[in-house]
Amino acid sequence: MTARSVRPLVLGIETSCDETAASVVGRGADGRPVVLSNVVLSQIEEHAAFGGVVPEIAARAHAESIGPIVEAGLAEAGVTLDEIDAVAATSGPGLVGGLIVGALVGKAIAASRQLPFLAVNHLEGHALTPRLTDALAYPYLLLLVSGGHTQILLVSGLGQYERWGTTIDDALGEAFDKTAKLLELPHPGGPSVERMAREGDAKRFDLPRPLRGEKRLDFSFSGLKTAVRQIALAHAPLSEQDVADLCAGFQRAAAESVRDRVTLALARFREAYPGLEHPVLAAAGGVAANGEIRAALREATERQGVRLVSPPLALCTDNGAMIAYAGLERLEAGLTDPLSAPVRPRWPLDETAAPLVGFGKRGAKA
Repeated sequence: MTARSVRPLVLGIETSCDETAASVVGRGADGRPVVLSNVVLSQIEEHAAFGGVVPEIAARAHAESIGPIVEAGLAEAGVTLDEIDAVAATSGPGLVGGLIVGALVGKAIAASRQLPFLAVNHLEGHALTPRLTDALAYPYLLLLVSGGHTQILLVSGLGQYERWGTTIDDALGEAFDKTAKLLELPHPGGPSVERMAREGDAKRFDLPRPLRGEKRLDFSFSGLKTAVRQIALAHAPLSEQDVADLCAGFQRAAAESVRDRVTLALARFREAYPGLEHPVLAAAGGVAANGEIRAALREATERQGVRLVSPPLALCTDNGAMIAYAGLERLEAGLTDPLSAPVRPRWPLDETAAPLVGFGKRGAKA
């Protein structure tokens, strides 16, 4: 499909953490969204030596690469800025330095071309990705699991998000990263833990399943992470098999905790929408790509008679296509933003939800 048959065309820019990304997304003649390009530059190598993302390094890397990445996104789509109808940029939540870089570039393009500007919530990008990939109709239930966010949300319409549960401490992706760092595994932690877990015995160590059985829909992973640390210290120095067994046990405990929380949420969703013919749970965010997490979600949804939708890995992790698509939906709804729109390092998707006592720093931005 050529760009000429896709309108409107939205350029999306994503710089909230450690990926610099640009994408062009439009709507085809049949009404379905079309991803014409999706270019992502990861900063994994820049942060690997530190075992996590360093905000100052991330901001500098975004500033150095944003121009070429936008150019690559346009080139891959086969369009020029003259053909773009609007510009969307992640304006929060995230690392403030990166947000400033992407938002300023997006605003500069919009101002110079007199185009509409859309300040997109990064979490809304994840929340709407299942509509981009699978044309989901509202309402649906969303499990958002990433490095900085672990939430269960009811998505009932554009801009209509109700938070049913969230983490009271570490996000799941953060717990994976910290566990990997503790066990001296390479960054990023999630894939490293999953690789080691394949060689491990998940039953060897007795690890907790946080909040299992509680009626509240919140998550907690700090205690699980602490239990891994205590076992690691008790068995030091760790052999390679010890590390594999700890990874397998941690991953199994995390997956079972997620399954327990999601099972309760699905029951509530079915009660809230008894007449919904095809109920759906959408799973988004980088951690949704973890094989054992996906298996736990499949089990939970099959038991409840709910369809599980999870975008492909390239659209689960941070990317420009989800920002462009969120911008497209907002543009079509007339929800554009002024060039004075600020970046917001903390920007909850459900702004009516009360913050939780014990909320971790990274979780607080959710």
